[in-house]
Amino acid sequence: MIALSGILVLTACTAPGGSADGASAAGADAADGGTDGIVLADGYELGGYNPVAGFGAAGEAKMYDGLVRLTGGEGMPGFEPALAAELPTANDDATVWTVKIRPDVTFSDGSTFGPEDVVATYEAILDPASASEARSSFDMIEEVVQTGDDTVEFHLAYSYAPLLTKMLIGVVPSEAVATPGLAAESTLNTAPIGTGPYTLVDLSPDRAVLEANEDYWDGAPEVKKLTLLYVPDDNTRAQRMASGEIDGTNLPPLLANTFEGKDGMTVTAHTSADWRGLSLPTDNPVAGDPAVRMALNLAANRQSMIDNVLGGHGRLAATPIPEVYGDAYEPGAVFAYDPAQAQQILTDAGWVEGEDGIRVKDGQRAQIALMYNSVDTVRRDLAQAFASDALAVGVEVNLEALSWDRIDPRINTDSTLLGGGDEPFDPDTQAYGALSSVFVQPDVGSIYDNPSDYQDATVDAALEVGRRSLDQAERDAAYREVQDAYIDDPGYVYLVFLDHTYVSKDAGWSMSGPVLEPHAHGVTWGPWWSLQSWTRD
Repeated sequence: MIALSGILVLTACTAPGGSADGASAAGADAADGGTDGIVLADGYELGGYNPVAGFGAAGEAKMYDGLVRLTGGEGMPGFEPALAAELPTANDDATVWTVKIRPDVTFSDGSTFGPEDVVATYEAILDPASASEARSSFDMIEEVVQTGDDTVEFHLAYSYAPLLTKMLIGVVPSEAVATPGLAAESTLNTAPIGTGPYTLVDLSPDRAVLEANEDYWDGAPEVKKLTLLYVPDDNTRAQRMASGEIDGTNLPPLLANTFEGKDGMTVTAHTSADWRGLSLPTDNPVAGDPAVRMALNLAANRQSMIDNVLGGHGRLAATPIPEVYGDAYEPGAVFAYDPAQAQQILTDAGWVEGEDGIRVKDGQRAQIALMYNSVDTVRRDLAQAFASDALAVGVEVNLEALSWDRIDPRINTDSTLLGGGDEPFDPDTQAYGALSSVFVQPDVGSIYDNPSDYQDATVDAALEVGRRSLDQAERDAAYREVQDAYIDDPGYVYLVFLDHTYVSKDAGWSMSGPVLEPHAHGVTWGPWWSLQSWTRD
């Protein structure tokens, strides 16, 4: 991994020569921004800026603040107060959490922030009328009530130790959610109203302009203008970076590596808990066979994928819990690369090699479909590498490059190359949605929660201890038990944890350093996650 120093330098870009995808707008913004503005190109669509719909759940929103925010640095980040005046406190069994609200904070529309806004935001997330995609992630919260002029209480359905992870999401004005309705149709998606360090002043499908909030409660940012361009094609973003049209972008690792050593360019890689792996649906006649699941885990050459697909920017994955979790990580819970053992397991289970090299059992050919998102080059390359490894042990993997709307209806019947780690700041939020059998029940969670329909009683019991216990040593032991049990009975083939890679221009800003990143890795993360705290050298 390329180390990220304490200094990241960017400058406003010069006017481009008029290429496609909003290049002219980029040049105009660069010229207007001067030395206090930057222009970034992102592969993610703009808009959808409503916390009630799940925007910024990991704390990355520039227009909003949560009750708490992340601290940076290597390893697991901590939490510090944001809209809370001090870190929230829990009662003895962590079923009631008390939050004192920071005074003298205003929203971008000039209204005053208060405890009623906290109550309204969380009520809207939990309201079925909102149809929020984030709702299942907050199901431990029964209600949020105002208990004083400057305090609220979170009343939980069960003990939940990592509740601070649920306080990263942005708070909106109570007036903005006064009328129940679909979160996806709220005006907050395109006209956000928050207390954050930046305000949105212009939005089009391919361009968003944010300006510094000069009245920000934590001090006005020194980076005064941030222009975001939507440029979905990786190669186009790389070309515009190389030509000087933009100041920074997120790129796949092999493409980012091409900028190594170029004058005026910095390549950075941030550690993440963002995993890639494939689901193995239980009801699939091949992928659901325990012998096939184990054999595929042993057949996967994960190190080769890191070297050749990720350009060295990643780490081996066997479970959803990475080494960064410290004592909650079990170093022995890994799969060796052992194709010979994989073949033996398949043979012993009755999967006999046919004339074409593909195994057969009771007339069932050992073949599975593996779907992946057609616009994601990293998933494509990982899928191709895995298919080659599987073929070597007699399992045929047929790759299908599809859009998500075509993948979703098949997600519980065919394998999918998935990514995870949306809220990685506690082992519970990292592992529960992937492995708990509660999501096997109809209409519980989203379709991406446990898409393998994986069930293991030991894993379930340990996951419950991990989320409910207030004893850190007990929690750590529970997650090590999860990993040990999972390795004996895998339900996925976890492949790698990605290091997210970015390229930026050099030019004189001091910044706060890296942070452990979630699954999302557009330009709201990377070197720019702490943009509001940057200072001039």
